[in-house]
This record gives sequence, C-alpha cells and structure tokens, in this order.
Amino acid sequence: MNIYVGNLAYSVTQDELREAFGAYGEISSVNLITDKFTGSSKGFGFVEMPNNSEADAAIKALNETPLKGRNLKVNQAKPRGERPASRGPRW
Repeated sequence: MNIYVGNLAYSVTQDELREAFGAYGEISSVNLITDKFTGSSKGFGFVEMPNNSEADAAIKALNETPLKGRNLKVNQAKPRGERPASRGPRW
C-alpha cells in the first residue's frame, strides 16, 4: 500500500520516516518529495508498505501524531488518476 505522509517538518529525513513506519511492519520504499531546483523538502512524502494490514495499522497509529514538532497527516495515497488536474503555472 502506498501511504501519503503530509505536514512534515522540512528537516525530516527518509531514515526518520523509515524508522517511524518500520515500527508497524516492512517498508518497501520511502520517498520524500523535494523541490527540483533547490533540493529542499516540500513537506510531504510517500511510504510504501507491502502488507496492507501493517500499512493500515501505521496509518491509524501515526495520523495526527507529532514528528519534529508537527502533527503528521497520514492516509492511503490516491492513485495519480484520481487527483484533481493541475491548472499549470499562473504567469
């Protein structure tokens, strides 16, 4: 299951996310989203867990819990096709 993790402190690392979610089961991957020009965190990321029951447990346990001073927003990630379309740049 792909899990969305939002409201991350900009200082949170992939290792810290892996550690937090690893307490609930096996982690396939951790991907922090970064700005392509500056390389700095955008404050959200994704954690992939192969076992759905472990993923559900992690979502329930970690949603709204603090990590580095910010309460996490944790839920099942929506597939790309279900998200609203971008309006593009506002120039």
